[in-house]
Amino acid sequence: MWHAVISYFKFLFSSTNQHGVHSPFVYHLVTQCFYDQTVYKDYSKLISYREQLLQNDQVISITDLGPGSKTQPSNQRQVSTIAKTSGTPLKRSKLLYRLAQYFRPQNVLELGTSLGISTQAIALGNPDTQITSIEGCPKLSAFAKESLQNHKHITLLTGDFNSHLPDLNHQVFDFIFFDGNHTKSATLGYFETLLPTAHNDTVFIFDDIYWSKGMTEAWEAIKKHPQVTVTIDTYFWGFVFFRTEQAKEHFKIRV
Repeated sequence: MWHAVISYFKFLFSSTNQHGVHSPFVYHLVTQCFYDQTVYKDYSKLISYREQLLQNDQVISITDLGPGSKTQPSNQRQVSTIAKTSGTPLKRSKLLYRLAQYFRPQNVLELGTSLGISTQAIALGNPDTQITSIEGCPKLSAFAKESLQNHKHITLLTGDFNSHLPDLNHQVFDFIFFDGNHTKSATLGYFETLLPTAHNDTVFIFDDIYWSKGMTEAWEAIKKHPQVTVTIDTYFWGFVFFRTEQAKEHFKIRV
């Protein structure tokens, strides 16, 4: 907990907005996507789904394959509690929607479906995208599959990430959202395994890069990787790009 708090204050002092960005690519992303104030009609669907979850008292037996929840030690959790304490917040759901709309990815991979909040946001942002989402907990996966059944371009897989990644690392992904098993070794392992799936315009997004000291160490190691050229640290997410036409540069942006 203290690591995240201290890291946040350090981030506030070292981060900037679009005025501190000299890369045209990053400046356009920040101004046209991160700071886009448009109230999109689909936001109502994001809000509606979240409200349904917050009112759902169904109890789910959670199988944690990672370090588990900091706030909910019991493996018996109400859907409403999961949505409130560990679900993607509405502000970030809207950002995911805008990111999918901005980048228009055709092939998306998500590690960590949970209740499907972020999955839905990406699907709404680009209805033409093909999304593969993996969830380690069978009960959560079943819940998300039922909840998202109207989205025909989503494929939900159940099980440990490592059991599915060998079948996926020969594909090409435009957008990968890493949101599961928040440990240093697992995060670096997933990154290395999925590097062959990236192309010049792929974006990797890592959730909770300051969740723990280990996660921050993983983030710093990823930034130094020779194939990584541009990174954006928003505190809650870390963005990774592989654009060979750009010099290596790291940004900290308040969103």
